[in-house]
Amino acid sequence: MPFMTTKNLQAILNKQISTWSVLYVKLHNYHWYVKGNQFFTLHVKFQELYEEATLHVDDIAERLLAIGGSPYATMSEYLEHSVVKEATRTETATEMVDTLISDFSNVAGELKDGMSAAAETGDETTGDLLLAIHKSLEKHLWMLKAFNGR
Repeated sequence: MPFMTTKNLQAILNKQISTWSVLYVKLHNYHWYVKGNQFFTLHVKFQELYEEATLHVDDIAERLLAIGGSPYATMSEYLEHSVVKEATRTETATEMVDTLISDFSNVAGELKDGMSAAAETGDETTGDLLLAIHKSLEKHLWMLKAFNGR
């Protein structure tokens, strides 16, 4: 990885804000539109996940402000910089979970890149924040994969 600057780290954090903001809306979509015999289980799980996503957005934005950055705060910025796409409202319950497995896997990779960047800039606090989010995401990935029999 090339030499990282605080500006690079700020861009990485803004990408995380964008991604978690899109996930927040996507998880609401899934919460509202899940159907089938898995409804009760997934309806509750999707709510848990979007409530957690909003905490991540706030924590990352506050950290970004603390290191002199300016968090993205519009839907157009979120959609432009997110590593995940919006929900289509056509997914089955199984497809919703499979999509989240893919999305969360991508986000986990982005978090690892962010942790490396934070280490390179000597920003242990940002690294710790991203590590905590990564730890939670790994647990969700394990559970979602188990749910869909993967």
